[in-house]
Amino acid sequence: MTDAATPGQTTAEALPGYQTGFRTPLYRGYVLSSLLVVYIFNFIDRSIFAILTEPMKVSLKLEDWHMGLLGGLAFAIFYTTLGIPIARIAERKSRMLIIVISLSLWSLMTVLCGFATSFITMFIFRLLVGVGEAGCTPPAQSVIADYFKPTSRATAASIYALGVPLGGMMAGLSAGPINDYVTGHNVHALFGAWGWTWAQNLIAWENVEGWRIAFVAVGLPGVLFAAILAFTVKEPPRGYSDPPGADRKGPPEAFLSALGGLMRKPTYVHVVIGASIASFAGYGIAAFSTSFLLRTHHLTLTEAALIFSLVLGLMAALGVFLSGFLADKLAKRFKTALSWMPALGMGLSVPLYWMGYMAPSVPLMLPPLMLAATLHYFYLGPMYAVSTGVVDSRTRATAVSITLFAVNLIGIGLGPTLAGMLSTFLKSMLLAGADVGVTLDICKAAAGLGPDQIAACTSANAKGLQWTIVIFATLYGWAALHYLLAGKTLTRDMLSKTA
Repeated sequence: MTDAATPGQTTAEALPGYQTGFRTPLYRGYVLSSLLVVYIFNFIDRSIFAILTEPMKVSLKLEDWHMGLLGGLAFAIFYTTLGIPIARIAERKSRMLIIVISLSLWSLMTVLCGFATSFITMFIFRLLVGVGEAGCTPPAQSVIADYFKPTSRATAASIYALGVPLGGMMAGLSAGPINDYVTGHNVHALFGAWGWTWAQNLIAWENVEGWRIAFVAVGLPGVLFAAILAFTVKEPPRGYSDPPGADRKGPPEAFLSALGGLMRKPTYVHVVIGASIASFAGYGIAAFSTSFLLRTHHLTLTEAALIFSLVLGLMAALGVFLSGFLADKLAKRFKTALSWMPALGMGLSVPLYWMGYMAPSVPLMLPPLMLAATLHYFYLGPMYAVSTGVVDSRTRATAVSITLFAVNLIGIGLGPTLAGMLSTFLKSMLLAGADVGVTLDICKAAAGLGPDQIAACTSANAKGLQWTIVIFATLYGWAALHYLLAGKTLTRDMLSKTA
């Protein structure tokens, strides 16, 4: 990596950067693809926890509220608080170096999650995964803004944001099948049968739990890709692709000054509030989606992971891409497309989510959920486009980090945690209403229960989570309202709007 590579323009040497972007189209495509892969790893390592919730819960003898804390607050504590200081460093130092170090750290910590033996050790490893992932998106979005011209940034941001659904999809495609396969086989013996004696020597247990192997399998490739990234992606000059008049000179703006400037832009404030609410709902639902499919529709973990990650993940990926692509196209005719388009998508997703999560069977569940997943993700590309578009090149990483601080503190930190608590609370209420003499602790012990009591425990476990997800999905309507309000000041607040 170098701090400022030679532009290497070919056919557009005389054109300014805001009309061409930095370097050649082919190399820009490679850079964006590489950053997308980094973000995919980011969400694989983040999402695998939700996929493996049920086997981890049983193995470590935990409850829904434990899993909510591990999936939410444990990850979010450092992920949210370190994002801003790391972004401030990224305003002065090599952004690509920060991304490489961060990818290496969170990938190694994901591997160590497979060796956790208790709530406390898992909590510590999840904290450290959050430390690493804090250094990903703010510098990445700043790099993207310098590589791409203003009229292409929403599309580029949405392509990068594909890491969210694609990472979640790949987590399910790998974690669920790996868990189920390992659970059904003696891996130690299999390694011997395959002639992998070196692998046998590395594994101390005869019967390794599948979820542990899954963590190791998805974490190791990230370390390898970090090395590839370090030698192939160059640091772009700051502000290279900004339009005339953009203040690209001088030191980064002081943090409090930058924060004050952002708070004076209603467009930014409403987009951050709307995205935070959408993130809260999304992470709360995602943390227990596979558990919902297991409890309500009695699927295997592999079946649940494939439905949640592959089917719904592909539709979400389509929504994320369309959010930026359509915004760039529609903005030429409708200046507030970055506002009303995500608002429309999230608003329409609410009744579709109700229909899907209350459906009595999987075939009836899938169509509305697939459409809802496409529509609700319309907010993600515009979120990044607005965050980088309301400030100049000196403050982009900071603006994105402040956005992510709010979005992830509320979304990751509180979403899964409060969803787990609400599920446990509703389960307790349903058990009390069943009037068969069982409580949460009695259901958990599962010893000496009669048929009616077992049925009550099973029903409360499923219904409590089902209603939790329905309640959380309703919040997308609230998020849509804030995106609509952002449209009132959008054209005034955006700086990067030169055609």
